[in-house]
Amino acid sequence: MRARGATLSAARDKKRIWPGVRIRLFVTHTPFTNCPMTTAQPQKQSEQLLAILAALENERAEEVEAILKALHPADIADVLEAIPPEQRHEIWRKVDPALMGEVLLEVPEAVRADLLNELDQTSLITAVQALNTDDVADLLPALSPEATAEILLFMDKQQRQRLDAVLSFPEDTAGGLMNVDAVTVRENITLQVVFRYLRLLGELPEQTSTLYVVDKIHRLVGELPLVKLLTSDPKMQVREVMDPQPIKFSAMTKDAEVATAFENYDLISAPVVDEHEKLLGRITVDDVVDVIREDADHSVMAPAGLSEAVDIFAPVARSARDRTLWLGINLVTAIVASWVIGLFEDTIQKVVALAVLMPIVASMGGNAGTQTVTLVVRGLALGTITDANARRLLVRELMVGVLNSMLWAFIVGLIAVVWFHDLGLGLVIALAMVINLVFAALAGVLIPVGVRRLGIDPALASGVALTTVTDVVGFLSFLGLATVLLV
Repeated sequence: MRARGATLSAARDKKRIWPGVRIRLFVTHTPFTNCPMTTAQPQKQSEQLLAILAALENERAEEVEAILKALHPADIADVLEAIPPEQRHEIWRKVDPALMGEVLLEVPEAVRADLLNELDQTSLITAVQALNTDDVADLLPALSPEATAEILLFMDKQQRQRLDAVLSFPEDTAGGLMNVDAVTVRENITLQVVFRYLRLLGELPEQTSTLYVVDKIHRLVGELPLVKLLTSDPKMQVREVMDPQPIKFSAMTKDAEVATAFENYDLISAPVVDEHEKLLGRITVDDVVDVIREDADHSVMAPAGLSEAVDIFAPVARSARDRTLWLGINLVTAIVASWVIGLFEDTIQKVVALAVLMPIVASMGGNAGTQTVTLVVRGLALGTITDANARRLLVRELMVGVLNSMLWAFIVGLIAVVWFHDLGLGLVIALAMVINLVFAALAGVLIPVGVRRLGIDPALASGVALTTVTDVVGFLSFLGLATVLLV
C-alpha cells in the first residue's frame, strides 16, 4: 500500500499554459471533505468498533451507516480488520462506494482480497475511479484479469499512460512508490511568473513542498521549495533561488533506501529520475510511512513464519495450512536436538542431574544468540551492516559472548554445586555455558549475513537456524563434557 492521501476526481496535463512555465500535474481532490475529522487513538477505535457491533446486533442499519459516514477511511479499515468475515461483509456493504477504494488501500492484503470478492463490477469500478494512479497500481495485482480490463476500459489515454509508468517498475522501488503529479517550472523565468501560474492553476497536489526545475528535455536541474518561492523577491529568477543539487532517487532505488533517506534528511517529498536524469515523478512522505509500517510489521511477523498481510479472522483451515510449514520446520530442528540428547542416554541415566540442568545451557545460548541475531537483522535491514564492517562486528560480538559466558558460567556453575553438591557437575555446566554462548554469538552474526547472501530474508530464516545451533551445541557440549569428566 502506497500513497493514501488524496484521491483522483479529475486529471489534466497542463503544458505551456504560461510563457516559460511547463507543468505535469495530476490534479487531485479529497473525496471525503464533508466527513468530520476523527481521532485515531486506540480507545476511540475501540469505541467505534463496539458501537458498530452493537448497532449490527440490534439490526439498526441506519445507525451503522451513520457511524461509517463519520469515519475516515483508515478508521473504517481498522474496523473491518478487527471483526470476523460475516460481520465484515455486512459492514462493507454499507460503506460509501466513493470511499471503498481508500479503505481497500488501508487493509492488509488478505482482508483486501476478501472485500474485493464482495464487490460487483460496477462498485469496483466506482471505487477505483476515486483513486490516484499509483494507488490503482497497488490494487491491480489483487484483481482478476476481467476486472483489470474493465477498469482500464474506463480510463482515458492519459490515465493509462500514467498507470503504465508506475507499473513498469517493481513495487519495492522508488519508481513503484512514486506519484506522477510533479509540478515543474523552468529556471529562466521569474518568481512572479511562477506565482501568476500557480494562482491560475488554483490548487496543487497534496504533500507538495517544492516545485521541480527542468530543462527543455525535462531533465531535472534543481528544485524550488515553496518556502523560498514565498519569501524571495518576485523579480528574481528561478535559477537564483532554486536548490541545484536536490536529493533525488533513481527509479530502481530500493524502497528501504528511500525510507532511510527520508528519515536522515527530514524530507517531505523527493524527485524520481530515470537513467538520463529525466524527471519521472515524486515520492511523498505518506508513501514512505507505508514502507516503514510494512517493514515494521514484517520484522514482527517473519520470525514466527507469518505474513504481515495475514487476516487474523481468516478461516481456520487456511490459517492452519499457512502455519503448517513453519511448524514442520521447527519439528525437524527439535528432532535434531532430541537425537543429540539420545546419543548420551547412558550418561543421563548415570547422572540424573544432567536432565535437570540441560535446559539451562540451551536456554542461555538461545537468549544470547537471539540478542545478537536481532541486532544483526536490524542492521542489515537499515544498511548499517555491510561486507565492510561485518568482520569487525563478528569480533565484537565474540568478545561480548566471551565476557557474558564467563560471568554466567561462574554463576550457574556455583548454583549447580550448591544444588547438587557436586563440584565436577558445576565445572561441566560452566564449561558448556562458555562454549554455547560463544557459539551463539558466532551464529548470531554469521547466520543472518549468510542467508542474506543466499537471497533469503534474514528475519524469516535466522531464528530457526539459530535455535538449532544453540540447542545442538548446548546439549552436545554439556553432555559430551559430562561423559568425559563425570562418567
